[in-house]
Amino acid sequence: MEAAIGAAGLEPSAFESRLAKLDVSLVALKAHYENGTLPLLNIPEQDADIDEAAAALTRLSVGAKTLIFFGTGGSSLGGQMIAQMGGWFIPGEQRNDQTRRPRTRFYDNLDPRTLEASFSILDLEHTRFIIISKSGNTPETLVQFFTALQRVKEVGLGDKIPQLFLGLSDPVKEGVQNGLRTVCEAHAIPVLDHHPGIGGRYAGLSNVGLLPALARGLDAKAIRTGAADVVSALLGATGAVGFAPAVGAAVSVGLAQDKGKRIQVMMPYSDRLSRFADWYVQLASESLGKGGKGFSPVAALGPVDQHSQLQLYLDGPRDHLVTVLRTSCEGIGLKVDPRLAEQAGAAYLAGQCAGDLVAAQQRAIPQALIDSGRPVRTIDTERLDEKALGGLMMHFMLEVILSGHLLEVDPFDQPAVEAGKVLTLRNLDTRE
Repeated sequence: MEAAIGAAGLEPSAFESRLAKLDVSLVALKAHYENGTLPLLNIPEQDADIDEAAAALTRLSVGAKTLIFFGTGGSSLGGQMIAQMGGWFIPGEQRNDQTRRPRTRFYDNLDPRTLEASFSILDLEHTRFIIISKSGNTPETLVQFFTALQRVKEVGLGDKIPQLFLGLSDPVKEGVQNGLRTVCEAHAIPVLDHHPGIGGRYAGLSNVGLLPALARGLDAKAIRTGAADVVSALLGATGAVGFAPAVGAAVSVGLAQDKGKRIQVMMPYSDRLSRFADWYVQLASESLGKGGKGFSPVAALGPVDQHSQLQLYLDGPRDHLVTVLRTSCEGIGLKVDPRLAEQAGAAYLAGQCAGDLVAAQQRAIPQALIDSGRPVRTIDTERLDEKALGGLMMHFMLEVILSGHLLEVDPFDQPAVEAGKVLTLRNLDTRE
């Protein structure tokens, strides 16, 4: 705000006027909740689909050593974000119960060399595949799926295909083509229903995100509980003032429009939130980048990006808003031997834990940004667990939706992406 960082900050009147505009948006969201017309708001209260997914995953996991998730964009990033809460892709971060579970891998970016190399080393008899595509027609995902089917048949496991694969796609709809379902049915592969009213970047709270949660042994229902708490805050809000996602939308859009802060950085201070930043980038990019409007979201990670990006944010062009996600970490980790600290000339580390250093950085970096007159906001989690993650997810989905209302863009479509898909298919059709 202007009072904290001077001319680069948002004026109170600009902030208040945008909050006032969002009063009507909150009324509309509440109506969507009551009428069930925006299922994103209602799904946190449900759990039957979680039980169904858990049963399907249990059957699929019999004899499995590796679970591979095929999907791209919103069909993968939400799952990766949640799986990371369970230690996925973090060296050494694995609970004892997870060592008894199949390894978890995500193939989201279609690279022909990577795909071919992977199938040359996979133990296909003990590998299971989960294929996620809402439409069932995503070409990258179909290529992954078809490649896996072909390889399984080539090694003599064709009769076991129904036990090796699981699909997740839109329910059958008369007159609508769904390539994934068609091929799954032809091979007797079970298919779970993708929630028809929640897709892409908003699908993390559906089974798109919760299947990976279950695979990592996380409490999927607690994720939805955290999201439900934010929805409850929405329903209890008498207006935009004091409702955190509305405040975030007013600040981020206000700074972008009035102060030129068109690059907005998501910087969590936890390995378990690294993919959260990537998920946020997709959420904000696809939802708001339309008609020349929106802002450019950037993923960062503390403390490492203090050494690779912070110079730009502190001393480069004044076009950034940095959001720092802080976690309670003081006292975590082994204490530094004072003798080693003294020997290195780093007496300030004597008797400190790694968590003490990170906690000090989490306080220092926002203050350094403030001292430099740079916009920064902080969000603190006392306990980073499934419930907290669900709350963060719902907060930012609502913040982005409300930002779309302020920008006067539809936060749910993606017309430019669809145009790219059409051109891709046309190029394939015209190959010589």
